[in-house]
Amino acid sequence: MPDRIMYVQLKTGYDLDRGPSWVGWVRFSKTWKTAYFHGRTLRRWPGMFDANFFDADSGEEFWLSGPKRDRTDGRYSRQQPEVDEDAREAYEAFLQGGSLPGKERG
Repeated sequence: MPDRIMYVQLKTGYDLDRGPSWVGWVRFSKTWKTAYFHGRTLRRWPGMFDANFFDADSGEEFWLSGPKRDRTDGRYSRQQPEVDEDAREAYEAFLQGGSLPGKERG
């Protein structure tokens, strides 16, 4: 299964990009329709408002995307994500111009 460093934000219960967010390792299934993050199983579901994955157990909605170098990951908020310790070194290298692990070629 592919692992990627991703921006993840909880959408359920929060107004327009005000939910907690993280930058960390996300493991994807071979089909990219299931993501595993912080012990959660997230399933891709089209047509959700302001989210692209939901937690299979709780139903909470999340936005997952690749992180941005300019740190404008939240579309309507300047709130900065919490960076997981195991992803910090690779994320900081990405911010300095390096490639993200797992995405070196696209």
